[in-house]
Amino acid sequence: MIYIMTMSYSLVIMAAGLGSRFGGVKQLAKVGKGGEAFLDFSIKDAIAAGFSDVVMIVRSEIEADVKEHVSSMHPELEVSYVRQDDLGPEREKPWGTLHAVLSAEKAVSKPFAVINADDYYGASSFKMAAEALSEIEPGLCYNIAFELGNTCPDHGSVTRGVCEVVDGKLTRIVETEDVHRGDNGELIAGNTEISNSTPASMNMWCFDQSIFTGFNARWEAFIAENADQPKSEALLPSAVDELMNLEGLVCKVSASPEQWIGITNPEDFELAKEALAGR
Repeated sequence: MIYIMTMSYSLVIMAAGLGSRFGGVKQLAKVGKGGEAFLDFSIKDAIAAGFSDVVMIVRSEIEADVKEHVSSMHPELEVSYVRQDDLGPEREKPWGTLHAVLSAEKAVSKPFAVINADDYYGASSFKMAAEALSEIEPGLCYNIAFELGNTCPDHGSVTRGVCEVVDGKLTRIVETEDVHRGDNGELIAGNTEISNSTPASMNMWCFDQSIFTGFNARWEAFIAENADQPKSEALLPSAVDELMNLEGLVCKVSASPEQWIGITNPEDFELAKEALAGR
């Protein structure tokens, strides 16, 4: 396949997670009928929307497998690989999504979108991201948010970043556990019914590369307090929230109409394959 580069934006894919609940390397789980992983659908949609290249964040033990997969699926694509575990301090569990993005700093030289490797965002979400990046500048970022009801499975519970939005701008993200469907299909967060249309962040962000200055400052503050904590994580939404409060970062929100598809637990795998069968 030959990719036509029309715009100069990078897609940064966070693919270094452990996938402990799934029980394997879910970044490469073959959910497409042609053996595609979620990240392959994302790459295809992003290039079609105008992204020019990919920065893939991996960890050392899966780097070779990810390279082999991506090169076989996208032989003409420009891909840079960075290892999250190269950015210290050393620890068995990755340090979180802020740390992941910072590990890619030297490979990013243009406005960029960040996504998870193991989520399906949909073609229109990447078009929205490209539109957002066309107006991005220092001090402004975007979150492509999804309707909470479009991110919750029919069975089981999930944790979601519920967004508070005022006049199209993000004011806060609340990490909300136990989001699930009630007996009558209603959406429930904990013990409280919540609207299906509530915006939720699925870690699809758009940044100017100048954001790394603020991210580095937040990482230094985090590691100063948590260096000895084996399970603490420096999270991207928390860093954005802190930069909004401390430095006046503006985060606009674009609402995606897409149905999110992902796998958290092993039983989600067949459901994801069925949902992606026609794509």
